[in-house]
Amino acid sequence: MRFRHWMLSLLIAGALVLAAPSQRFTLEQVLSAPFPTDLTAATKGGAVAWVLDQRGARNIWVAEAPDYKGRQLTSYRDDDGQEIAELAWTPDGKSLVYVHGGDFETRRDNPNPASLAQGVEQDIWIVPVSGGSPRKVAEGNGPAVSPQGDRLAFLKKNELWSTGMNDGDKPVQLMHEKGNTGELRWSPDGSRLAFVSVRTDHSFIGLYDAGAKSVGFLDPSLDRDGNPSWSPDGKQVAFIRIPVSTRAFSFGPVRTAQPWSIRLADGDTGKGRELWRASEGPGSAFHAMVADDQLLFAASDRVVFPWERTGYQHLYSVSTHGDKPTALNRDGEFEIEHVSLSQDRRSVLFSSNENDIDRRHLWRVSAVEGNAAQATRGDGIEWSPVETSAGALAMLHSDAHNPARAAIQSGKGEPRDLAPDSIPAGFPASSLVTPQQVIFPAADGLQIHGQLFLPASGSSGRKRPAMIFFHGGSRRQMLLGWHYMDYYHNSYAMNQYLASLGYVVLSVNYRSGIGYGLNFREAINYGATGASEFNDVMGAGLYLRNRPDVDPKRIGTWGGSYGGYLTALALARASDLFAVGVDFHGVHDWSEVIHNFVPAYDPAKNVEGARLAFDSSPMSSVSTWRSPVLLIHGDDDRNVPFHQSVELAEALRKQGVPFEQLIFPDEIHGFLTHKRWLEAYAASAEYLNRYLKPE
Repeated sequence: MRFRHWMLSLLIAGALVLAAPSQRFTLEQVLSAPFPTDLTAATKGGAVAWVLDQRGARNIWVAEAPDYKGRQLTSYRDDDGQEIAELAWTPDGKSLVYVHGGDFETRRDNPNPASLAQGVEQDIWIVPVSGGSPRKVAEGNGPAVSPQGDRLAFLKKNELWSTGMNDGDKPVQLMHEKGNTGELRWSPDGSRLAFVSVRTDHSFIGLYDAGAKSVGFLDPSLDRDGNPSWSPDGKQVAFIRIPVSTRAFSFGPVRTAQPWSIRLADGDTGKGRELWRASEGPGSAFHAMVADDQLLFAASDRVVFPWERTGYQHLYSVSTHGDKPTALNRDGEFEIEHVSLSQDRRSVLFSSNENDIDRRHLWRVSAVEGNAAQATRGDGIEWSPVETSAGALAMLHSDAHNPARAAIQSGKGEPRDLAPDSIPAGFPASSLVTPQQVIFPAADGLQIHGQLFLPASGSSGRKRPAMIFFHGGSRRQMLLGWHYMDYYHNSYAMNQYLASLGYVVLSVNYRSGIGYGLNFREAINYGATGASEFNDVMGAGLYLRNRPDVDPKRIGTWGGSYGGYLTALALARASDLFAVGVDFHGVHDWSEVIHNFVPAYDPAKNVEGARLAFDSSPMSSVSTWRSPVLLIHGDDDRNVPFHQSVELAEALRKQGVPFEQLIFPDEIHGFLTHKRWLEAYAASAEYLNRYLKPE
């Protein structure tokens, strides 16, 4: 541990030394911005709450009507990698339930990235908004507070449990269910609990009757049913049915499928009927929006849902009495993303890149009539809209210079930050550059969007080193400002830091990402089916090589996860163009990684597909890899197996390719500790500076 801390201090010190007077800020300063998540509004009292990560210490903050002045509610102090998520208000708006610790992405064993000797747990807690110490309720996750506020349903080891809300109440297991239970949804009167039971190749909508202590299933089938949503009167449950598919593959285009549908089941009899079915062609394959529920049961018996009928993700609503769906957005080449219902269920709030394709702004639309109206605009980025019970619009927002913050908007006024004092005094907002939107051709001619970060000092006629950043996902889109996901919030900070060191930085929104429509996302031959994104990699490299302010011999690449894959692919296939790279937990052999996401995948049963997957991987081209690379990986990675970097290191040694490594024991894919991000970025900057030598 002493050695690790000494190395971290040395790297950070190096980063501070690099912060010459003309640079004006350090890596530690630009990474000091807190990051908000899980914005949620109480149904009574007008309050909002969110989670704020401040240099790895995560806490719940609240702001109450009418003044909406944010204050910290919990007092966790350590950068221990234990997340806070799944916030749930009690119906009276006086307390918050939340989950502390655990794996919120892959639902595996609890991560312990700080290597705490005492171990870690995933527990459900409750804390009064008026103040006071949180109280542990139970071990578990997925809390759902009953409408009366007297019971808490939750999950423990994927099984359904319940407990009272009073101190001393003992948790009890409600049922012993086959499969994995999830998506708990109370009926409006609190008498029944809908849930999803995931079986190996199908899933059901279950219904637990609290009075009878019995379990039933709604309209069971051979297919995958999910996303249950109760009607306001508690008589019906709407849910999504996705036709069964034995396609045991992933990371390849799916533009069409057997059409998905919305079912409506009677809560008493369990009998169901088809309410609506997607048409064949675009939109026949379901694509989720970012929302607590994929089906929003709105007022006037309307069900709101996402659909890609036009080739772009838009909102629609359909009556439970049967009619053609109503388009809630106008036709156009834009997409909706973060979605919620207003408190009265009459309006839908959503973020979109309409008229501003590389940002997000907020809109409000009637669930019945459509006619969307824009609520925010300008050079900022806004997401996660929620309406307070007092009628104000709460959101998270950022821009090119100012990081993500929670804000409130009353009427037609401008958004106001809820906790401006949470931004550290030394945060260098005024020293950051404003990224420029650029559009350049890929090697095959496809138009690719990017964000260009130019050093603030200007070119002065000299040629500079350049770096290309590839995001992960690949279902992501980098924006013209601080990002709405924590991983890419950090990446944006790193790109700003590299620009401050004198690099020309290009962040690339390559094909198979989001924001530009279904066909762009489901790009032909992408990923494991042909690596068509390499056209975008080459296009980015050629764009920089032809710029008069870039030294063509000093172009490097960096990225994480899928971005690590593209970084490795760039170095393996085009070392003559890309001089150096930093590969964060990248995919190096698709033929092995697919199984991590699709357990049914068996390369022996799909020899041709497995061969194509390998040929689409950096490992297939390692014989032409010459450029040096820094490999960074946590050995508890649940997304991209650590073995991917182990195998690559072995191959690079045999090839005689120089590489260095930075390994984090017990850390997962998206690093949970702030100190690991700081160490990784400091090591990356030092490594790149050695090879590319910015002036």
